[in-house]
Amino acid sequence: MAKLIIVSNRLPVKLQEKDGELSYKTSEGGLATGLGSIYKQGDNVWIGWPGLVVTALEKQQQIASDLVGENMSPVFLTETEIKEFYEGFSNETLWPTFHYFSQYAIYDQQLWETYVEVNQKYCEAVVAQAGPEDTIWVHDYQLLLLPSMLRERLPDSTIGFFQHIPFPSYEVFRLLPWRKELLEGMLGADLIGFHTYDDMRHFLSSVNRIVGYGSMHGWVNTPNRSLLVDSFPMGIDYEKYAGTAATDEVMKRERIYKSNLNAEKIILSIDRLDYSKGIPQRLRAFELFLEKYPEFHDKVTLLMLVVPSRDAVEKYKELKEEVDELVGRINGKYSHISWNPIQYFYRSYPIETLSAFYRMADVALVTPMRDGMNLVCKEYVASKLDQKGVLILSEMAGASKELSDAVLINPNDINQMVESIYQALTMPEEEQIQHMANMQESLQRYNIHHWVSMFMDRLSYVKIKQLSLATTYLDESTFLEMSNAYDSASSRLFFLEYDGALVDYRNRPLMARPDDDLMDLLERLGNDPKNRVVVMSSREKATMQDWLGHLNIDIIAEHGVWIKQRGTGWQTMLSLMDDWKKDIRLILDLYVDRTPGSFIEEKEYSLVWHYRRVETGLGELRARELVSHLNFLATNSNLQVLDGQMAVEVKAQEINKGKASSYWLSKFPHKFVMAVGDDWGDEDIFKAMPRNAYTIKVGNASSVAKYHVDTCQEAREMLERLLQGTNQEQATGGALMTG
Repeated sequence: MAKLIIVSNRLPVKLQEKDGELSYKTSEGGLATGLGSIYKQGDNVWIGWPGLVVTALEKQQQIASDLVGENMSPVFLTETEIKEFYEGFSNETLWPTFHYFSQYAIYDQQLWETYVEVNQKYCEAVVAQAGPEDTIWVHDYQLLLLPSMLRERLPDSTIGFFQHIPFPSYEVFRLLPWRKELLEGMLGADLIGFHTYDDMRHFLSSVNRIVGYGSMHGWVNTPNRSLLVDSFPMGIDYEKYAGTAATDEVMKRERIYKSNLNAEKIILSIDRLDYSKGIPQRLRAFELFLEKYPEFHDKVTLLMLVVPSRDAVEKYKELKEEVDELVGRINGKYSHISWNPIQYFYRSYPIETLSAFYRMADVALVTPMRDGMNLVCKEYVASKLDQKGVLILSEMAGASKELSDAVLINPNDINQMVESIYQALTMPEEEQIQHMANMQESLQRYNIHHWVSMFMDRLSYVKIKQLSLATTYLDESTFLEMSNAYDSASSRLFFLEYDGALVDYRNRPLMARPDDDLMDLLERLGNDPKNRVVVMSSREKATMQDWLGHLNIDIIAEHGVWIKQRGTGWQTMLSLMDDWKKDIRLILDLYVDRTPGSFIEEKEYSLVWHYRRVETGLGELRARELVSHLNFLATNSNLQVLDGQMAVEVKAQEINKGKASSYWLSKFPHKFVMAVGDDWGDEDIFKAMPRNAYTIKVGNASSVAKYHVDTCQEAREMLERLLQGTNQEQATGGALMTG
């Protein structure tokens, strides 16, 4: 039976050892809560590190045995792996880069190599558990390479990946020496999820500019498959936090804490110790607030909780010292015997204590410099049962995209933060209730269970979509079947696309002249009396005549405007007008002026704007603009706009490779038919083929073609093998298409 395999750096359990005894405590993190109801079902399993370095094999086996009943499977890491993979590359290279603190990033080859090795260790752990029908859901920045590793080992698996921290802009991400490997690692997934559209947009931009894969509506086409990138804002377990806030224990704690604070207004700040959270900036803003609004002295207290995190690391140690110094300075400057402006606690608290703090706080100050989502602000809103309270939220947190009723601020603008604190403390209760009610309604609907459901549903949709467009790789058994059909057929028709199927694309179109091997192949293929070979191209007829006109083959040029049967001259299939070209040429000239490196190719009945030599990213941007512009102009005309391989072509609507190939199918007898193409413009050819035809796509497997091969070289070798005959091939044992 199919199962779900969840993979994250840490298991949703805290493993501790005291006096040789092991104890297990369930994690209360957002991810553990959200997936808790899923991973415990049936045979589902959660794979990850248990949080403790265990070297003794006997103890490892005991832990693995203990966790089986909890549907967990541990991956054991060594001290060195924790230091170099987790503390090193994950948190001193990726974390600062992804949070726009690249000045803190360390670029160390040894840390990278350990990162690769540990991702491989997780891969082995998953492969040992995964069946062919299983779904694998990988989480977060520690395992960016894992999706592609799994794809290589389990090519047909359903793989999802979710990133819980921000994804930086291309200009920041490109600083990483291993940027391409990281992107290719993520692209092994079928569905890649981020918290916000901005993160999704940054990722797609980096994929386009670093790896070279374009995208449309979130779909990325790699050479062998299509995958989807989408945004899924993560929610919280709303009922859990609202329910906890309503318990007698929490209300009792609230009364005790509030009486001890002795303040009319309480501002709450809760963060893990990290430079991305903006804690020093927040303290300076509060200091300036006290200076600017002295009437709030004795009346307001900042309750600041900082949860310890990596304080042995130098950067975090320095941050801790800075926070301690700021708190001491502000309290020393403003406090007196009955009032401390800041109540500062450097420790973690249980959920009941946090809930009491949420309840009693008049204002929540959540101002990270950069945050993937930030769930503290959502927990605060869920806990305000009386709907009184104000949330001040950084617009750099992913949650700001949902909680627009919060007071949104730029965390770098200290004066704005000061004024926001004043606005929050003086906001009328009716206004507070209205804003809080709106945010609570949103959080109730888009809770953690909704997030899980949306991601899993989308992953299922992607897989169905992939399967509906998938082609089968032309393996050895299929080739032998095709070869037998070829040998026994008395008449054969070949439709072979030139660019992309017989020769690779080149930066300059005229550089794709056929090489000697291709000329020899086409000559031998065309000289077989049983064969009729049709080479198709969007190129102009003069070029095709110069390159292939002397061979014993048929040629379709300019998408089907011109045709040439062997032994005859060129003729048009249609009576076409080209009076539209003058106006369209003016538009294309404008885009050449705006886009250095682009150029126009003029054919008799079409115009092509090429951008293969344009700066990556700019060419795609201009192409989208141009296609939109031309489609608008073509609405009431007889023109068709084709967005092809690094080119935009405008031609008459009647011109179609499918119609041209249909002409040959109707005119010439055929017991065997093969069509080979590469881009979406060749789909018309595949659609025109009879049901028993062998339709083969070169490259991207999303097609109506039945089969695919990966490269032009494979397509040419396939044709070469057909010419050699199956008997010779079986004797020599071909190496092509064996898997």
